[in-house]
Amino acid sequence: MNVLGKIVVVTGGANGIGRALCMRFAAEGAKVVVVADIDRPAAEQVAREIEGGEAIPCNVASESEAAALVDHVLKVHGPIDLFCNNAGIGVAGGCDVPNHDWQRIWEVNVMAHIFSVRAALPSMLARHRGYFLQTASAAGLLSQIGSAPYAVTKHAAVAFAEWLAITHGEDGIGVSVLCPQGVRTSMLEHSDAATRALLHGNALDPNEVAQAVVEGLAEEKFLILPHPEVLEYFRRKAGDYDRWLRGMRRLQASVQGAR
Repeated sequence: MNVLGKIVVVTGGANGIGRALCMRFAAEGAKVVVVADIDRPAAEQVAREIEGGEAIPCNVASESEAAALVDHVLKVHGPIDLFCNNAGIGVAGGCDVPNHDWQRIWEVNVMAHIFSVRAALPSMLARHRGYFLQTASAAGLLSQIGSAPYAVTKHAAVAFAEWLAITHGEDGIGVSVLCPQGVRTSMLEHSDAATRALLHGNALDPNEVAQAVVEGLAEEKFLILPHPEVLEYFRRKAGDYDRWLRGMRRLQASVQGAR
């Protein structure tokens, strides 16, 4: 997947990783970069800064708005080559997190991916060509100390990306899942103390993540890991689950001690 001359949609495109992706795709020569975000002024600012940019306000947790986004792009610009399900939120806490917060993070981190794919996939299948980039997190391969909702929803996002790749890989549909650890965005800065203590030290700039995405898409890799050490952690988890759990409990204790 090379974005040169392509039509690209990025949800959550106004800030953080999404903004960096929009800027990088435009620099790589994308024909159109649709900046979809619930923050309309910020999306419009990004669209003004890039060649071929268009801002579309969109609440990705609404199926009707996701469908309207895809319909607009198809009618105005043409077939979508790359759809980036990038929007996401974090919620700190465990099983005591209120139901409405569980529902909200589920809708944004999981159902938004399903809504967008449900809307965009049919036209891709008809052409036997199309690509999805699903932003998850290293938490979707490992876990997230201090946040059960984030760990659960990011695991689900990875699982959906796996299913999509398995089910439609032979239909010409490409899938990559982006799983960074800490990234210097407002989400990290406003996260709970445990998350900041754990991830801030090796956090990447969003532009570094965008670079990893461009490289991963060029190779059409399923797992795009801006922090390469995540792959080793994932192997250790698979190789000895009980040992990995003991190690994670020690890590949790050290983070809590630092707080």
